[in-house]
This record gives sequence, C-alpha cells and structure tokens, in this order.
Amino acid sequence: MNMQGKSILIVEDDAKIRQLIRIYLEKDGYEVWEAKDGEEGIKIFRQQDPCFLILDLMLPKLSGEEVCKIIRTDLKSDVPIIMLTAKVQEMDRIHGLQMGADDYVTKPFSPQELVTRVETVLRRTAHHCSKITYRGLTLKPLRREVLFKGQPVSLTHHEFRLLYFLMRHPNQILTREQIIEELYPNQEKVVTERTIDVHINKLREKISTDSDGDIIETVRGMGYRFANF
Repeated sequence: MNMQGKSILIVEDDAKIRQLIRIYLEKDGYEVWEAKDGEEGIKIFRQQDPCFLILDLMLPKLSGEEVCKIIRTDLKSDVPIIMLTAKVQEMDRIHGLQMGADDYVTKPFSPQELVTRVETVLRRTAHHCSKITYRGLTLKPLRREVLFKGQPVSLTHHEFRLLYFLMRHPNQILTREQIIEELYPNQEKVVTERTIDVHINKLREKISTDSDGDIIETVRGMGYRFANF
C-alpha cells in the first residue's frame, strides 16, 4: 500500500518510542511530525493538518483523552486516530474507542504491527487524505490551498496547477512539453518553453528558502523535477 505523500502526527512523550515509530513509518513513505506533549500535539495538528494521528493516552500538559476531545469536538476533525497506552483492561480499550479513537494499541507493541494497523484503519475508514505533503510543503487540491512550513502561500491559477502536477510525480523528470500539455491542454496560441521557465522561477520564489535547497530541480536538457528527498 503506497502511502507516499501522506502525513502522520505522533504525540508521545517517550522520545525513544517516537523515534522508533518514525523510522518504521518513514520507511513506508509517510511524512512524520512529532509532539512530546498534548499542547504541542494540538499546536502541530492545527498547523500541519495531518492525515493520521498516533496518540499516547498518558501525556504531559494535556492528556490523550483531552487531545482527542479537542480534535473531535472543537476542531470537528474526523482524522483517523490510533491510541497508544500501557493500560490493558478491556474497559480502558472500550473507553478509548468511545472517545473517538479508530483503534487501540497497548504497550509494548511491534512497530511493524502498528504500521499495519495504520494501513488497516485507513482502509476501514475509507479516509482518503485530500492533500499531498512533502518536505514541509502541503497542497490541498479540493480547497486549492498551499501551505509551506505551516504558512499559506498565494499562487496564481497556473502556478497552482504546475505545483500540483510536479507533486503528483515526485522525483520524476517532467519535460517542458509535458508541463505545457498539462497547463495549457487546449491552448489557442503558442505557449513557449520560456513561459514554463517563468512559472517555475516564480514558484520557486514562493516555496523555497536558502536552507531548503531547490525543491524544484532543473535537469539540464530535459526539464524539471520535484525533489522529495
């Protein structure tokens, strides 16, 4: 199951557990954010709008129960949630599900089993994350929104379509001809390759910083590539 481009937030106060889960999720193509307590979890959730949440119940500042309640009631989100806990009693598990969790995993657990459970929950809930996320850049096609490091980015119609096209084909070289056909499928006038270069340059200005390097790479003599690494 290819989940590339989908994002998961891990809210867990144990750094070793967070790191272990992260390694297994990233190996399966997920983008992962981490929070060490409930308050930070809510903050990152609001900023990044992840596709999935792995939530520990015993958290500093805000408990997992409180975080779940805020997400389900205040933020009115149906994002899938798997709860992690050391509690093993059946009533604890039932209570977690009643709070709005989609699944419940007791510690200690197998990281690979957790990844499998994530995939199972996604299939069962038919939750299709209507966005693409790579390297801190999020595009929501249905809302026509773009966020870069949590901040909204204003794009023109053609810049949005260009970025969407590139992000749907990460690490693939797209020629200028392919891009022209995607952006101007029924053009009545001739669109030059120089027009595409201008779009690319303007897009780079809006979604790049000096520390990020080129998110959109120029491949000499061939075209452009959205670099997801």
